[in-house]
Amino acid sequence: MDYATLRTEKDAFFKSPHSPLTPEQRTSFAGLPYYEPNEALRFAQALNTDVDRAPLTLPTSTGDERQYRRAGTITFAITGQSVTLTVFEDEHGYFLPFRDGTAEDATYGAGRYLEPEQGSDGKLLVDFNLAYNPYCAYNEQYSCPIPPRENRIPVRIEAGERRYR
Repeated sequence: MDYATLRTEKDAFFKSPHSPLTPEQRTSFAGLPYYEPNEALRFAQALNTDVDRAPLTLPTSTGDERQYRRAGTITFAITGQSVTLTVFEDEHGYFLPFRDGTAEDATYGAGRYLEPEQGSDGKLLVDFNLAYNPYCAYNEQYSCPIPPRENRIPVRIEAGERRYR
């Protein structure tokens, strides 16, 4: 995975008028802060689909609501600690909103997002180096789903985007 190219392209987008940044923010934008890539936080993971698939309503940062369906759970280890997160799905595909221990001091306080993809072997490709801040981290006019309680974990996932200013 060429993280440097992906990050350069994202920075270019954030400088554009289509960015979530306000025009004032774009004038001083010098790039998004990231953790160094960590290959140990990139893996293929079987999705445990034995979950309640009833629609779930997630509140958003603006008080709205969004509907998702649980696709399943993934369980993996980070720094020797077992972690289970719920992966959701909607018409756009898989969605993994999470809030980890870095939200206290290094990443966006409400949490970050990841969009796992299904590999040819049926496993989910989970790459926390691609974890990103929702647009509401940059501009409060955006309505962003808040990670549910089941995806709020104390372990630190030191990968992906860090807190912007």
